[in-house]
Amino acid sequence: MPTITVRFFAAAREAFGARESQMNAETVDELVTTLAEAAGTQAATVLSRSSFLVNSVAATDKSVHLADGDTVDVLPPFAGG
Repeated sequence: MPTITVRFFAAAREAFGARESQMNAETVDELVTTLAEAAGTQAATVLSRSSFLVNSVAATDKSVHLADGDTVDVLPPFAGG
């Protein structure tokens, strides 16, 4: 199973208490499910509202397969102006 680097930004970083983590997952969907199951309620809520980038490209299809060494960024909604 591929080893993926997961990078957390903004509220995701706060919710998970880390900037980065190493995970094993075949797809983005599997990665998100694994993160949500291991996380507290706040982190799971952040995940449900987040967007994901795989190697800096938006992952609109969460069934996309991941390869060893890929990076997935967890981007919660940002406020700003």
